[in-house]
Amino acid sequence: MSLQFWKPGTIGPGSSLDRATETEENVIPSAPLVTNLSIDAARQRLPIFKHREKLLYCVEKHGVTIVVGQTGCGKTTQLPQYLYEAGWSTNGNLIVCTQPRRVAATSVAGRVSTEVGTILGDEVGYTIRFEDVSSKERTRILYMTDGMLFRETLVDPLLSRYSVIMIDEAHERSVYTDLMLGILKNSPFTFMPIVCNRIRRKRPSLRLIVSSATLDATSFLDYFTSGNAPDEATIVSLEGRMFPVQVAYLQEPVPDYVRKAAEVVWSIHLQNGSGDILVFMTGREEIDRCLEELSEMLPSLPRYAMRLRLLALHAGLSTNEQLAVFEPAERGSRKVIISTNIAEASVTIDGIKFVVDSGFVKIRTYNPTSSLSSLVTVPVSQASATQRAGRAGRTSSGICYRLYTESAFQTLPLTTPPEITRVDLTTPILQLKSLGIDDLMKFEWVTSPPAESVLRALEGLYAAGMIGEDGRLTVVGEKVAECPVDVNIARMLFMSKEYKCGEEILTIAAMTAVQDVFIIPEGAAGALAELERRKFTAEEGDHLTLLNAYNAFIRYGRSSSWCKSHALSFRAMSRAVSIRSQLKKYMQRFGLPLESCEGDAKRLRKCLVSGYWRNGARWVADGTYRSVRGNTTLYVHPHSVLFTRKPRSGWVVFHEMEETKKTQIRILTEIEPDWLLEYGHKYYDKRTGASVQ
Repeated sequence: MSLQFWKPGTIGPGSSLDRATETEENVIPSAPLVTNLSIDAARQRLPIFKHREKLLYCVEKHGVTIVVGQTGCGKTTQLPQYLYEAGWSTNGNLIVCTQPRRVAATSVAGRVSTEVGTILGDEVGYTIRFEDVSSKERTRILYMTDGMLFRETLVDPLLSRYSVIMIDEAHERSVYTDLMLGILKNSPFTFMPIVCNRIRRKRPSLRLIVSSATLDATSFLDYFTSGNAPDEATIVSLEGRMFPVQVAYLQEPVPDYVRKAAEVVWSIHLQNGSGDILVFMTGREEIDRCLEELSEMLPSLPRYAMRLRLLALHAGLSTNEQLAVFEPAERGSRKVIISTNIAEASVTIDGIKFVVDSGFVKIRTYNPTSSLSSLVTVPVSQASATQRAGRAGRTSSGICYRLYTESAFQTLPLTTPPEITRVDLTTPILQLKSLGIDDLMKFEWVTSPPAESVLRALEGLYAAGMIGEDGRLTVVGEKVAECPVDVNIARMLFMSKEYKCGEEILTIAAMTAVQDVFIIPEGAAGALAELERRKFTAEEGDHLTLLNAYNAFIRYGRSSSWCKSHALSFRAMSRAVSIRSQLKKYMQRFGLPLESCEGDAKRLRKCLVSGYWRNGARWVADGTYRSVRGNTTLYVHPHSVLFTRKPRSGWVVFHEMEETKKTQIRILTEIEPDWLLEYGHKYYDKRTGASVQ
């Protein structure tokens, strides 16, 4: 006897979220189609298939279903399809599945569209920041980053177009995963004046699925059942991985794990049969060094051995460059993919049989005392190490080589600290207040953030004019909360009206949203590329240099060949054009004039200070900088135009900071110290009453 499943009701008012993209190559073809017979057979072989009826029954009966299953069991790709087949997307409703990273959202959407038998962007689509490949009329399964779904609550607080929301890879505990779980929880109280941020309370027909391979399911069950009926939530365990994975450890630690990783890859390639290799590194610099080490070994490759195809995978690549790692290796060759932890979860790369785990990851941390964020390299958690090993068992049996000892694994933390405990909360708190959550003490955090981080965020919002003395949003704060950029960038966009430089600030905002605009290789080619970059260099610093590069790109026809001859990334420049066009719509919506400063660099730099005033630094005699807040020693990133010279005033503002072997600041512009005082005098330490200056 077949089960009958509840059908969701009609969709509410449509969301007015701006979903235009205007990106080149907006619709990306899905993976190569195979016959329906082979797709169905592959789906039925997944461990999740035998739990299909149980999962659908639990989603029907309970408001919250917590799904725990090993890597490779099919949670991310199959569960949305089961819901789709059971009728949860009828009457115009959507099934949405969130991912912590954009590459996971795009790659999984492509895989599912193939299994559904449609092109990507039709029945199955994805939405990431500044890129939307979906159809408002036809898409029924939508993959998106958790930040995009949270932002949609600012426009449609009840998320009325969704019947099921699946929060995937919940173990990563990104900021927006925690915030989404908080506002989705069916709480016995609501906030005023907006009483719709507890979505499940207002929409009991909405279903929530929380899934992960390494989730502490009991703690999440307690979270969702506290203050609610006991049957509000349930746990479903999906035992069994698709294929077994062996784990190998080093007998003793090594001084250089990047070099060791290259040696292990080389050994795997010479001693093992077919199967691609996935290597986990912490960031682009390590990825490039590992690729360089392997490239130097290639000339000694024996004739009988397969060819090696070396690929990188990190967030700085364009979508198409990221998708290149999913293309099958040519006959007689093997792929070696050097990746950051974006390949750790939800990303299935067919053919991976060997994983090399460096044991380290780069995470963002925030020091509330100095108000500075940085990227820090730390050991992975046991949960992350388990996820990484699982990459080798997605499509066949495999081996994971851990570049650390077994005893070292036992000393690793069980999980990575939730992101909400180690990041700047300025933008998330601004968005919570936009939802009407003014009393943060009553918000039911999954994990409470540090009190000092909350205090510093509130002080920063008050100093920036985003909230008033009563803690509620100002008119400017309400508008800034809608912008899909950080608070400091959004503030510059609004302050451009005062300084009459809207055109230029809009361009700078778009250019800082993309990575690796200039392509500066190593060696002689790098010296030539540096000469090309100097054609765009502005003596005031990097922000104006990026502005010059963008204006030249637009002036000379947006040509790929022109970019190549001028050491620019055509992909990055094209994406900046797309982002600028979308930010322009926000400025027009808010009535901000798009005036030009007509080459007045002083006005433009003062506008930069209005957003970056907390990121000020002064030059000292040893060639380093000291941050205004915290007096931290900072080093200029080698790619900055101010790397080899002192700013005339001795003061700069910077876009971001990254901590590797030393703390580096990127995208600098020289300023006058008086400009910092103009904005910084409002920002004081409420505990002592002393000005930060």
